[in-house]
Amino acid sequence: MKRQNEMVDSFLIAHREFMINLEKSLALIEEELNEAAEMEEICTGEWCSATEDSLDELAKFIYSISEPRWIPDEDSKTLKDLRHKIHDLYAKYKSLRA
Repeated sequence: MKRQNEMVDSFLIAHREFMINLEKSLALIEEELNEAAEMEEICTGEWCSATEDSLDELAKFIYSISEPRWIPDEDSKTLKDLRHKIHDLYAKYKSLRA
């Protein structure tokens, strides 16, 4: 049982680090979108392609995470918040592109 608890603790630490890094990635994209919103000529082909690819990859990562039954509620909430955030960022990207 001790070994199992150690494995769960280890996974939880790795899971939290991964979630923190995903949050940082979303913050970087949000910063880029905010800067782009202030520009007149927003969507160059290269910028649009890179931004959309980044959003798509992050969305794949976020939505592919399965929630283990034993993770604390705060970690579950973090994942739900990330899913809402990526959705909002994609909507913001689409509005800038139009």
